[in-house]
Amino acid sequence: MAKNNNRRNNNQNMSLEEAGRKGGKTTARNHDQEFYEEIGKKGGETTAQNHDQEFYEEIGQKGGETTSRKYDQEFYEEIGEKGGKERARQNRNNK
Repeated sequence: MAKNNNRRNNNQNMSLEEAGRKGGKTTARNHDQEFYEEIGKKGGETTAQNHDQEFYEEIGQKGGETTSRKYDQEFYEEIGEKGGKERARQNRNNK
């Protein structure tokens, strides 16, 4: 039977979840934004090497479907307006 790693037992002082949280907090204290940008870039490059366009289309589709179930028309109107204003600002700055 599989052991539940999120519960304390007699052989462990903390759960796997608690250990992960503690390690994450320590890492955050010891590293700056540049560190996270670098590991994110490496992760993105590795993912791109390991997956094709179909993979990205599939996860984009899933994300879009999830977002459309979660938000209503007002949300899309709001982000559309923000995007339009930002695009207009960029166009003014590029002249």
